[in-house]
Amino acid sequence: MIAAIKPAGTNTRGLLAYLYGPGRHDEHLDPHIVAGFAMLGMPDPGRTPDATLTQLAHHLDEPVHLRNSEFGKKITDHVWHCPVRAAPEDRHLSDTEWADIAQRIVEAAGIAPPGDDLGCRWIAVRHADDHIHILATTVREDGRRPKLHGSGIRVGDACRQIETDYGLRQLKKGDRTAGKRPTQAEMHKAQRLGWDQTSGDWLQDRIRAAIPHAGNAEELLAYLEADGIAIKPRRAPSGDLLGYAAGRPGDLNKDGKQIFHAGGTIAPDLTLPKLRARLESTAPEEHPTARRERPTTPWHQATDALDTLHLGMTDDTHAQAHIAALGELIESTAQKAPDHFRAELRTAARTFARAQRSQIRAENQAAHTLRRAARDIAHTATGPDGSAFAALLAALVWATIIAARWHEAQNHAHQAEAARQALHHLHTAADQALVPVIDNLAARQPSDQASRTLAHDVRAAVPDHADRILTDPARPALATVLADAEAGGHKPHQLLKEAAAQRELTTARQPARVLITRIQHTSRNPAPNLRAEAARLRTTTGGSNHPIRQVNPVGKTMSGAPSAVQWQGRRR
Repeated sequence: MIAAIKPAGTNTRGLLAYLYGPGRHDEHLDPHIVAGFAMLGMPDPGRTPDATLTQLAHHLDEPVHLRNSEFGKKITDHVWHCPVRAAPEDRHLSDTEWADIAQRIVEAAGIAPPGDDLGCRWIAVRHADDHIHILATTVREDGRRPKLHGSGIRVGDACRQIETDYGLRQLKKGDRTAGKRPTQAEMHKAQRLGWDQTSGDWLQDRIRAAIPHAGNAEELLAYLEADGIAIKPRRAPSGDLLGYAAGRPGDLNKDGKQIFHAGGTIAPDLTLPKLRARLESTAPEEHPTARRERPTTPWHQATDALDTLHLGMTDDTHAQAHIAALGELIESTAQKAPDHFRAELRTAARTFARAQRSQIRAENQAAHTLRRAARDIAHTATGPDGSAFAALLAALVWATIIAARWHEAQNHAHQAEAARQALHHLHTAADQALVPVIDNLAARQPSDQASRTLAHDVRAAVPDHADRILTDPARPALATVLADAEAGGHKPHQLLKEAAAQRELTTARQPARVLITRIQHTSRNPAPNLRAEAARLRTTTGGSNHPIRQVNPVGKTMSGAPSAVQWQGRRR
């Protein structure tokens, strides 16, 4: 059940005309009052033939008129409006049940506190099977204004209890991080103009798409302006940026002027201070050898960055920062993906936006590596090859699973659900990306000896999942990948163990495919013994003044100390 408190209005009779009218598409049927502050003597134009809307409006407005006649400053924002709607699959409630629900909501909101005979005047009008409208005038019988601060949270809690009591669909409790819902007027305007989205939703998508392209707030606003979006910055006398508002081209008011939306009304995490915190976090100091070891393409770099995403081993502020940066990486991947993947990935990015924010403050500097990977992809001029793209999507799938689990552990119901919805779209894209990779590998037909070696190595390295891996249709492709890796100096048994440690296989739908993407990504680097020899040659020939820190593909030092990812695998 959803109770959506609307912004304060000024015209009681105008709202009544809508509630008792035919609706915009003749959808209002049998409008009538089911509950009110005092039903005795209440003029109901839906039930009493000689009752008028003007009479009912005057009846509700009486405390407002009385207060305005006694005080100098008149109250105009006195109309409180709250539609209450059941879920489509819920049973139809009776008038008596809706009356009880309305009473509980006005009590929770503070419109008519329980046991208070001097509360505000209100009515609940029903003109459809699945919802009612509560209208109240926000001047109490004693002339005071009601205390409505935090009413949205209280009403939401009341709705959750009503759902339990009436056996209705159970919705998740709000946490005050949801974006602003489009109003009926905004939705009808978008429909009238032939737009697929309301202006607020459209602007949110464009701003999120621009974030990976900018290094600070000024660059972000400049990028948005270059993209054709109307920007109205708010600056101090010194010229410093204090805030901003954005407008969709063609979204004009009745006077023909551009309509602007403040960043915080577009989405809670798109205010200027929050954007600055994400965009302007400083990079940690990097050792020169780390720069030499960095993957040669942004796609490989992003996959390696995702390998460090072990949310359960960081504090909450770091975890929240990594999840916010993960959303930026999904967005930049969608922008630069091959054309036939973009729609699915854009939907994943749009859906994951709800998972990017929670009540936990993000320590954004902790996620600099992920955010840098997102920016590098956004600025790259070349697309990925098939195996690199498949490996990145597989890594994004696993990272999103981790994000969903972290939100579940934190009782972030809405965020966990958003992550699961995004996961569905990422799974679809990852499966599509892997098809040509698997086909190319399988076409090379591994030898009988390679197949026998595969069976032996799998049973030794990952015994708990051996049967599922060896019966996976992608088994021939896995044998080919391991044979290629062995030819490059890698040990297949070790690669299998490392790949299984990076991504647990219990929940993997197709474990052989998971191993293929991980091993292809890992084995592109020289084998550890070959890197050690290269380091020795550089040292003896004076090619480097720094000793090389030897790192294997999962971040395990050659001394044998386990990486964070390995420890994460052990904990599971």
